[in-house]
Amino acid sequence: MSKTAFEAANKVMEPGPLSESNPSGTWKDFLTIAKLGIVFSNLITTFAGFFLAIKYNDAVFSDNIMTLILCILGAALVIAGGCCLNNYIDRDIDQHMERTIKRPTVTGRIPASQVLWVGIIVSALGTVLLAMTTLTAAVMGLIGLFVYVVVYTMWLKRTHSINTVVGGISGAVPPLIGWASIDANLHWVAWILFLIMFLWQPPHFLALAMKRCEDYRNAGIPMLPVVSGFGITKRQMIWYVAALIPVSLYLFDFGKIYLILASVLGIGWLVLALSGLKTKDDMKWARMMFIYSLNYLTIMFVAMILVNI
Repeated sequence: MSKTAFEAANKVMEPGPLSESNPSGTWKDFLTIAKLGIVFSNLITTFAGFFLAIKYNDAVFSDNIMTLILCILGAALVIAGGCCLNNYIDRDIDQHMERTIKRPTVTGRIPASQVLWVGIIVSALGTVLLAMTTLTAAVMGLIGLFVYVVVYTMWLKRTHSINTVVGGISGAVPPLIGWASIDANLHWVAWILFLIMFLWQPPHFLALAMKRCEDYRNAGIPMLPVVSGFGITKRQMIWYVAALIPVSLYLFDFGKIYLILASVLGIGWLVLALSGLKTKDDMKWARMMFIYSLNYLTIMFVAMILVNI
């Protein structure tokens, strides 16, 4: 990490111009900074990894209920803890964006010190729970946490437009956590799940970055649409969606129904991505890409489970 990156990381740890007098944080406020939407979406892929590991290791699902509970709770706590730490670090830039200006860390409803300690304690507890399944699961959780909090939030988000790509590593880890809780050796199928998640995230988050481009510009965050414009951003999204199709089809063991579904969803997304090159309404197109990406992820991972029951 460069000297400039270290300086940027240290700077975000300094208290911003926020009021922490008379804090009145509620459970709802703490759930807000834990970003439950992100937690739940990642648990879908965590469970998929766990479920598929059961099948590929000829294990019995009912014999591994306690492992499942430890895995899901552990993953949820690590992800929630990472989100809390993200809120703590980003409180200086969140106050410049409409989407985040009402977060409890910005309004001062929760003292920054509480957010920091909650993030640390919750992440540590989640890591311990994952370690009670396998050490590999705990290591995967820590890797995801480190990339999200240190590499992405503290460094690249503030310094380079490649932040979305590198940060995608953390979002691609949950299937590995789920798989590792059953099989510490991580079968090749687990790594395909990782690749699917890794390739899915850039077009998903770049669509969001386009929608919130002015927010990011005002906050001084070098997201790709801000520093390179919409044209380059659209072309980057096309490449990731195109690469995602053959990777998803590599799971040919899942059968014809899965292959047909993955093909239709992937080609449909690619057609939508290509249409962005000629669209006259970039914001409408970005919204469509964002919504499609959410549906793609949910349908694909639910299908992976269903076709393997």
